[in-house]
Parts: sequence; C-alpha cells; structure tokens
Amino acid sequence: MIGPDGAGKTTLFRILNTLLVPDSGKATVLGLDVVDNYKKIRPQLGYMPGKFSLYQDLTVEENMNFFASVFGTTIEANYELVKPIYSQLEKFKNRLAGALSGGMKQKLALSCALIHKPKLLLLDEPTTGVDAVSRKEFWEMLKMLKSEGITIIVSTPYMDEADLCDRVALIQEGEIMQIDTPDAIVESFKKTLLGVKASNKYKLLKALQSYDQAYSVHPFGEYIHYTEKGDSVDTVALKAYLTDQDVQDIEIKNIKPDIEDSFMELMNTQREANHA
Repeated sequence: MIGPDGAGKTTLFRILNTLLVPDSGKATVLGLDVVDNYKKIRPQLGYMPGKFSLYQDLTVEENMNFFASVFGTTIEANYELVKPIYSQLEKFKNRLAGALSGGMKQKLALSCALIHKPKLLLLDEPTTGVDAVSRKEFWEMLKMLKSEGITIIVSTPYMDEADLCDRVALIQEGEIMQIDTPDAIVESFKKTLLGVKASNKYKLLKALQSYDQAYSVHPFGEYIHYTEKGDSVDTVALKAYLTDQDVQDIEIKNIKPDIEDSFMELMNTQREANHA
C-alpha cells in the first residue's frame, strides 16, 4: 500500500485491524466482516503500527512474554518462527524497550506481532525513520516470513519499496487508484517520458511549467521528469522553446518510468477527472 502522508493508509489499516469502525462501506479480512466478526479476526492478525507502541518501561523479554500471554501462547511455543529476528535481540533481553535503537525497536515490534503465529501481518509504515541498513534488513526479514506462509500487507511512503512486493496498491486521498504487480503498474505508463536537465534547474522548471504542451513536470534528482499532452514529444520544438527562454546547457533524454512516475501520472489523471 503506497501513498504519501495523509493518503489514508493508516486509517485503512486500522479498519482492517478492527480498531476503527468504517463510516460507510464494508471490509472483510480473511473472509470475515471487520465489524461483525472482529473477535474472530483479532487472534489471526499481527499488527505493527507506524509509531513504536510497545511498553517502553518493560524489558525486551517482558514485552515478548506479555504479548505472547495476551494471545494465550508462550515465546517457546513459536520460537522457531521469531528466532531469526528475536535471536538478534536476546542479548539485550534485559534492556528496557525504550532504550533500544530505532532498528532494534523495529525488530522487537515485529517479534511481538509474530509471537502468536498470525495468518496475516499488517505493518503500517514499518521502515519510516530508520536507517538504510535497517530498512534493508527489515525487508530481508519479511521475505523470510513470506516463505513461512504468512501473508504480509505493508504500507509505506517510499516508492522504491514497491519493487520488493508481489502486488502494489497506489492510494491517494482515500482512494485506491491502481492495484497490480510492480511491473504491470510501470508498463501502464503510456506517455513518452523525458529527463530534462540544465545549468539552472529552477529556471528550467519554471520554463517547462509554462510551456503550452506540458502535461506533467516533476523534479527527480538532477533531472526533471517531463511529459506532454500527447503520447509523444517533439524534442526539437521543446529544446527551441527552452533556448528562447534563455535556459542554458540543455540536456534531453528518454527515460524509463518507475513506480513514482506511474503514481504521479495517476494523480494527474485523477485530478483531471475531478475537474471535468
């Protein structure tokens, strides 16, 4: 589930986790209605909220024992499932959870969410605020859990994490715009996408935004990703226009779209539909 802050990811996860009652509509999890059958759903779910929500004044081991007891199990009963993750924490088992680093807190929260061997794991922005190494380690752990037969739904604002998933849902303003495999989402981008660069990026950006043929103009690192109203782009006319606007050292090249480009394209399409 990929979308920017405020897109509705956390609200949707709380509904699926039976913590919020939807204002309208219906949602089912594991074939069960989230309102009528919440008591049956909860024992089958593992949930890791975006904000670290374990007991910071309990030790690592005390947190694990507490969450195991809530679900009527023990650490020993499902130790093999959490072992690859929890084994990294065991040497700190007597340390208070509040004193752990960001990456270690993340591992503890995941271990607590798994201790009762859920059928479905819901992870709300689990890699937000952690370093790049911890992010990579976390996704390796998820790959291992998937091989154990656990279904995992992750929400994230990081577009680059989409390629690590089997299926991706792009969400904005409470609406799911597209659900498909990462490759299929990228392939749905039909316009010619250009990367445009110049010595003065701000001047280039303003010039492109003012061009009467421009459809989308988005800064991406040193380049600006650019599409026109038609499916193709007249690069000769575009370069002539930019030269007339006193843009210097112009470089234009065709580039392959990624998930983020597809997301921005869908947002433009949605915006046009709303204004129609």
